[in-house]
Amino acid sequence: MNRALLLIDRGSREPEAKEELVQLCNMIKEQSRYVLVDHCFLEVIPPYIEEGISRCVSKNVDSITVMPYFLYPGMKLKDSVKKTAKICYDKGIKVVIAKPLSYHDLLISIIRDRISNARVKNGIVLEDDKCDILVIGHGSSDKTARTAFIHTVNELRPNFRSVTFCFLELDEPRIAKGIEGVISSNPNVIIIVPYFLHKGAHIKNDVVKDINSALENCNPKKIPVYITEHFGVDPKLVNMVLERTREAEGKVG
Repeated sequence: MNRALLLIDRGSREPEAKEELVQLCNMIKEQSRYVLVDHCFLEVIPPYIEEGISRCVSKNVDSITVMPYFLYPGMKLKDSVKKTAKICYDKGIKVVIAKPLSYHDLLISIIRDRISNARVKNGIVLEDDKCDILVIGHGSSDKTARTAFIHTVNELRPNFRSVTFCFLELDEPRIAKGIEGVISSNPNVIIIVPYFLHKGAHIKNDVVKDINSALENCNPKKIPVYITEHFGVDPKLVNMVLERTREAEGKVG
């Protein structure tokens, strides 16, 4: 069967975000038998979902596997699935929709990799059980997104002195409260993990701005604070996508 794989991302105007998606699609294509591996966006910038589907159809595929490239099962994910299903139904296209990236063990592995890289880069010699971790998520008004995020945070807790979380927007606690809470526990060092897929505007500007503002107000002892890299492009993300797509395709034969 000639099958295409289409990743649906939320969308960002920052060029780095699109570059990361292109690189990821190329890596997936190298490790799979899809006729085409492409991406599109739910909103913000083109190509939008309908154009992404049309590009797949132009390759004369028999079916399209759609991967909602989201960390959370929130409203944006639901919107992308609904739009995809309607467009494919209207066009008479066979489509298989995979699960998003949430609730996967490799998410924990990627976060631990980011923490390890930050430790090496900044010469942090303390053992894991002496380090405090703060995971910053985007935030969503959808409770299922919060539940999935907290599940990931909880999986990290056995390995560190403490693991707490906060959000950039739409949910509580916000970044200022999150940092204040960690500092109040008198940590040796704080390692902040941005739980974001891409180097979009939130990573480049908003998260850093809120972190710096919070540290100015509640870190009089100048406790060392380090920020890891976002998820970006990673072979483990490729593995996650391919595992999710195989799961979905296996259910329909």
